[in-house]
Amino acid sequence: MSGRAFRKATLTMALGACIASMVPMVASAQQVNGAVVGRASQGDQITITNVATGLTRTTTADDRGNYRISQLPIGNYRLQAMRDGQPLGSPIDFTVSVGSATTVNLSGEGTVDLAAVQVVGSRIVPMVDVTSTETALTLTAAEVDRLPVDRDLASVALLAPGVTKGEASFGGISFGGSSVAENAFYINGLNVTDFYNRNGFSEAPFSFYKEFQVKTGGYSVEFGRTTGGVINTVARSGTNEFEAGAELVFEPRAWQSSAKDRYFNGERYLTFSQDDYSDTKLDVWASGPIVKDRLFFFALYEARDYEPTNTDDEGTQITKNQSDDGFWGGTLDWYITDNNILSLMAFSDKNSNVGNVYGYEYDTDTILPQQNTIFSDTGGDNWALTWASNFTPNLSMKLMYGENNRESFTRSQLDLECNRVQKVSAIPNPPGNVQLGCSTNSTVFNRQDEREQARADFEWAVGDHLLRFGVDHEVNTSVHDQYYAGPGAIFYNVYAGSPGSAIPNPPGGVVPPGYSGYVRARRNEVSGTFESTNTAFYLEDNWSITDTFLLNIGIRNEAFDNKDGDGNTYIKMDDMWAPRLGFAWDLKGDATTKVFGNIGRYFLPVANVISIKQAGGLLDERTYYAFDGWEVRERNGVQYAVPRLGPQIGGVDVSQGDGTVGDLRSEVDRDLDSVYQDEAILGFQQMIDERWSWGVRGIYRRLHNAIDDMEISATSQCGGDGYIGWVMANPGEQVTVWGDTNCDGTADGWVTVDTSREGWALYDDDGNYLGQRGWVKPKRTYKALEFQLDRAWDEKWTMNASYTWSKSEGNAEGPVNSDTNFADTGRTENFDDPWVNLGGNGPLANNREHQFKLRGTYAFNENWQVGATLDASSGGPITGFGTGNPYDAQKYHSYFICVAACDSAQPVYEASPRGGYGEMPWTYDVGASVTYLQSFGRSNLRVKFAVFNLLNQQRTVRVDQELQPSVGMREDDPTQPLLNEFFGVGYGFQQPRYAQLTVTVDF
Repeated sequence: MSGRAFRKATLTMALGACIASMVPMVASAQQVNGAVVGRASQGDQITITNVATGLTRTTTADDRGNYRISQLPIGNYRLQAMRDGQPLGSPIDFTVSVGSATTVNLSGEGTVDLAAVQVVGSRIVPMVDVTSTETALTLTAAEVDRLPVDRDLASVALLAPGVTKGEASFGGISFGGSSVAENAFYINGLNVTDFYNRNGFSEAPFSFYKEFQVKTGGYSVEFGRTTGGVINTVARSGTNEFEAGAELVFEPRAWQSSAKDRYFNGERYLTFSQDDYSDTKLDVWASGPIVKDRLFFFALYEARDYEPTNTDDEGTQITKNQSDDGFWGGTLDWYITDNNILSLMAFSDKNSNVGNVYGYEYDTDTILPQQNTIFSDTGGDNWALTWASNFTPNLSMKLMYGENNRESFTRSQLDLECNRVQKVSAIPNPPGNVQLGCSTNSTVFNRQDEREQARADFEWAVGDHLLRFGVDHEVNTSVHDQYYAGPGAIFYNVYAGSPGSAIPNPPGGVVPPGYSGYVRARRNEVSGTFESTNTAFYLEDNWSITDTFLLNIGIRNEAFDNKDGDGNTYIKMDDMWAPRLGFAWDLKGDATTKVFGNIGRYFLPVANVISIKQAGGLLDERTYYAFDGWEVRERNGVQYAVPRLGPQIGGVDVSQGDGTVGDLRSEVDRDLDSVYQDEAILGFQQMIDERWSWGVRGIYRRLHNAIDDMEISATSQCGGDGYIGWVMANPGEQVTVWGDTNCDGTADGWVTVDTSREGWALYDDDGNYLGQRGWVKPKRTYKALEFQLDRAWDEKWTMNASYTWSKSEGNAEGPVNSDTNFADTGRTENFDDPWVNLGGNGPLANNREHQFKLRGTYAFNENWQVGATLDASSGGPITGFGTGNPYDAQKYHSYFICVAACDSAQPVYEASPRGGYGEMPWTYDVGASVTYLQSFGRSNLRVKFAVFNLLNQQRTVRVDQELQPSVGMREDDPTQPLLNEFFGVGYGFQQPRYAQLTVTVDF
């Protein structure tokens, strides 16, 4: 379209339509639908029609002139007002987006006010949405296609302010300082979040999606089970036009920069230069009417060929992977009547990867004979059936039932023959630097996760009130089988330790004379079927107090029920009330200036991994031996090393699982409280002119409680004789468990321990009981200021810029610890004993004090566009973690470093505070793209070439933070404490520059 034609079209639409003086009614946040609201003259009939499907709805403006039409599938619509059977004014074209209400106001004569209108193509869009109290970023697939954004949901979410990448070893994304295990993901209303560990989700190809919504705060009581963020997506659907298309996405090895090998003191410790991949995807799709105006379909198939190559850290093995399973998915929409719609969404993301492991000689770049083959199966079948009905113009309903399936099965050819072996850096390498062990797979596991979800949502407009209420029910089942690879299913870890130094073994023991380390031989096995049930109901009132002031009042009640391996309730929490209050004030009454805010509470469910690891007959058997050097063996011509075992040290530790479910009353707090977060947001948004707007918001989040395992070794009744053991509880709170009430060594009743001041037994050097110590309470706060500047797309150019200043501080990151690499959600080392977290307040792992984001597109003409993105952020904190403490002999992670007499009975410690060693470097990620567009009759061609990390920054995003993994003195200098020479050395880095070609044809 030429500039003159575009201006003419814009003027025509502006003369016929307007969004102005918006009625402050809340968005229709029912997952995948939207609404249209507005004002007209009393008694006027308002008819809207979906231009693609013919869906038609009619309502009448009430005695105040207000109207609302809910449960609208997202898409482009046309509105016509009627009075006394005659059309009033010109038809109005507008767009309904996911989870939002589009406001179209009409004067008595049908005239319009251009003050708050932005025209985008054929759409009229409000620059400032005064109908919403939440904070969200909504993007269509077409908008994302104009940018150099990789084709996955995480990359889309990272466009929003305050969203950062998770720590390198975990992946995932962090919203507002939360950990990566606190988010929720939806496709067409189906919750596809991983409920086993909460770090991950089921995902479809990019071509499957029509629209994305990233909720970063203040969201409706309809959404729960998250203390992070929400990604809400809508799949594509059919229309009255038969359409088809194909898309090729090509990422060859030749378009990737090599990753840098990493060296320390002249020695290579990470081998990355041979790592690369080839990724090719071909999508084909078709859509259209089965019955015009009534029954529509969309179907997509994606053929995949993904071939990554990876070397191990030492560069002695290379693994060539291949996965080529296809994806299928589609939607079916039946418009039974204009007021009753039945929709089915289904997809399968099953995937199998085969990795052939070869020996590798780095210096000569020689691939040696094959050593192993690793098989990994993931994904599953997913579907959701939804019924949406408008009973009356003021009362609507949506019912949904769906299933989300995820498989995780990894095994290798060597699982029966070879044990896994690892060592700390202080232990010398085996002779000839041969590899450790002959298995690259530490754990064999097979898990099938199935979510069965049902929900009902209702919306009822009564005068100035819009009432929304509903119920949400999920049953999450994990069928799990897990054990270590190799003979005896044993995993060997080799640690440094000087003679006489204690080891972290509850039965006790020290490294014997003549040995410089010890070996932990560990069996870790669990199997069974584990179920958790999450239920919630909610009620929300959106009260239009005046024409310019909306008050959103909501309450959500949550209940979580996690069962053990025998099917009995293990953790049950109910009556968790989550109130939320928000407001939106249209300051000038013309939708150009908005003040908004909200406060609310959000609860986080217990991941299934907790039940599996502690309530499923877990066998966690740890036997310690003196390290007697390396034994070099050979298999298939490949040499490998295993530790020689010296004398056994102490007894066998089964304190964390003896293979039976047991009496769980002594392993979980009877009155356990959920993890929850309180949030407060205050914001301002204003239009500068018809294209530019700006905004600012302040955010405060505070996380309350933690659910974690803690060892209770004393009670007020029996002192040190009241040992209970490992308990899932709220650290720093009162804990009630089944224990010994009369100090005879037998559990016979309920015991309450105030873990803020007691629960951990203290002894002197002679083993005499001295008293008790309690735990510090978990803390996490997030404070942020976000500034945004927007320039709306006008077929020529668009831009969004944001700056976020934030502080994420406390002593608990959340359900996982990314800085110490503890990924089991809710089962970290953070509260194992009171000393682990003592003095641990400071900047948390996801703290990024400064973050700049910029994205934009410029069209040279109808055929050529360029796009760019920038994400620049300050680095995360570096902590020097120690082992042990100055108060007792336990040797867990801590914020203390032994500085003298470390191999004596009275070592000297100094505090090593969280974030005490500065920050990792700033990271800069620049993306660029060029797009060619061409039309051939009804066919459209789009060719986009995108480059990610254009500047090929490979800065450090993860470092070794183990300053003192074990307590002892250096052998070469007994006057100096033993420290990790690799402390502060990088282990995670930005992905090197890579390029992607996308060719799309629609017809």
